[in-house]
Amino acid sequence: MSDTLVIIPTYNEKENIEAIIRATFNQKKVFHILIVDDNSPDGTSNIVNALINEFPNQLF
Repeated sequence: MSDTLVIIPTYNEKENIEAIIRATFNQKKVFHILIVDDNSPDGTSNIVNALINEFPNQLF
């Protein structure tokens, strides 16, 4: 369980979002991440949704 929530707002971050998420989860502290996507037309949300399976109960 984490006591820290990282909120990452996104818009057209397809090229960066996976690296940002992985870099955050690679820190020593345990985090929850909440991605707030502003209906990105580039498919950012598709990448996040795929990563949710890899980081269940941590990535939202």
